[in-house]
Amino acid sequence: MAGPIRRWWRQRIIKRGALDAALWERTLERLPLLDGLTADERGRLRDTVILFLHDKSIRGAAGLHLDAEMQLLIAAQACVLILNLDIDFYRGWVEIIVYPDEFVPAIEYTDDAGVVHVDRQPRAGEAWLHGPVILSWADVAPAEEGENVVIHEFAHKLDMLNGDANGYPPLHADMSRQAWSEVFSSAYGDFSRRIEADEEVEIDPYAAESPAEFFAVLSEAFFDTPRTVLDAYPALYAQLRDFYRQDPAARAAVSQLQDAIG
Repeated sequence: MAGPIRRWWRQRIIKRGALDAALWERTLERLPLLDGLTADERGRLRDTVILFLHDKSIRGAAGLHLDAEMQLLIAAQACVLILNLDIDFYRGWVEIIVYPDEFVPAIEYTDDAGVVHVDRQPRAGEAWLHGPVILSWADVAPAEEGENVVIHEFAHKLDMLNGDANGYPPLHADMSRQAWSEVFSSAYGDFSRRIEADEEVEIDPYAAESPAEFFAVLSEAFFDTPRTVLDAYPALYAQLRDFYRQDPAARAAVSQLQDAIG
């Protein structure tokens, strides 16, 4: 919780960092996952985005020029995760690097036999412990429901607040560590079994890669296609709801009702 001086400083930043109204509206329109936000939530998201853009450096790589609209699209998606948390959940690092398309990092790892390998797989995103978030601009604007590279990588950043990403972010004081571990272990085990059995799933199969990827992929689905998570793993949905302090499924239901009423 921010103290009085920090709150005053943040309000000063927000007051001086006004966003272009038309640009902000275009950003909201481009992101269907924000459709159900109330006017109050949109206002708080806007304030969080201003703080985020003040704290973070978003720069292009490999010749990519990022204009204000491109930066805003990234910031809005990153900040929806912490809408009801705090900007300090993104503490300890400052940089977002954006490539025009998928990038190919050279990552060294040692196998069980002690042999060193270099992984050169193309990636759409990457988050480094205490380091930058790296994104592919071609993948920043969500193309398929339930898949969102920005939410995925920033979920990793939340996971890394207490060390290496392992699917166990720092929980709030009113949350049970035992319940989180039991629910996530059960859901991860079930999902991995279904992938091994080549069953059809509505959640990105990449979630079976590791507990860290399970948390990141399920966070994507939680915000973008929440009903998918709620139907498949209701106890897991409840844990994500308590962690993010948001209920996207309920928000989407209200939005759909309003649309039906007209």
